[in-house]
Amino acid sequence: MTRQGRSWLPYVLLALAILLLALSEAGTLGPVVNLTSYIFAPLERGVAGFVRVVGELSQTVREVRELQQQIESYQSENAALRVENIRLQEQYVAENQQLRLLLNFSEENPTYALVGANVVERGCEVYPCAEVIGVDNNPYLRYFIINTGSRDGVAVGMPAVTGGAVFAGRVARVSRQQTFVQLVNDPDSQTAAMLQGSRVSGIVEGRPDGSLVMTQILPDEIVEEGEIVITSGLGGLLPKGLVIGQVESVSYQEASLFQEAIIRPALDLRRVEVLLIITDFPRSTSPAPLEEP
Repeated sequence: MTRQGRSWLPYVLLALAILLLALSEAGTLGPVVNLTSYIFAPLERGVAGFVRVVGELSQTVREVRELQQQIESYQSENAALRVENIRLQEQYVAENQQLRLLLNFSEENPTYALVGANVVERGCEVYPCAEVIGVDNNPYLRYFIINTGSRDGVAVGMPAVTGGAVFAGRVARVSRQQTFVQLVNDPDSQTAAMLQGSRVSGIVEGRPDGSLVMTQILPDEIVEEGEIVITSGLGGLLPKGLVIGQVESVSYQEASLFQEAIIRPALDLRRVEVLLIITDFPRSTSPAPLEEP
């Protein structure tokens, strides 16, 4: 059908609209309207109910999503609080244990003058000593910095203990408020030592990798694995009997004049938080000069 053939359609629709309007005004379309309403009313109610259910479902989904987000937030906060609680418990338990051991050491050695301090910085953590590949003139490769100094009576050479009677190192440098403690496992550290059981003597030295070795053990001495290594007190620089570690293995090469013993440290120095500086202790009386006959 062409456009010209459909030109009458608007007129027909207009006439039909006028006719329906006239019939509606006359009241003759009432039964038709009632019938139409009767037929389409259930459909309208169904559509309205469907729209209402979809709206309620959408609201429920949004509320569930918000509730889930709140639950996840609470779970995250709870997990963070649990971690913080565990950390604080570990910190206080560990600190309490270290303080108890140091208190016992103080009570067992009433003749010692002691100064307590907290470790505020550690050496060989930012730049691991195990990576040193050349000669280094820094004498503090393995050290603690503690928050006490000359104002508290600390001086160079004084011994530091932790974990009870465990020898940690010696004071290497002092300022008024801080102290550098050179650890026993520093490559430049040497400590006169002996075995607690057999009384075999030697020198405990630190190695670049942080291990401990007891050197200058005579080749005919018998050294047993598991023996406790303590400070010998020779020279009067250190108290006698501070614990250094335990013999882990012994080696001897015929080309060498001495035996060597690998020492397992008595304490993991990486976990130390508190030190005692022994500012004074009883020293052996120097022997009197021999009289000429």
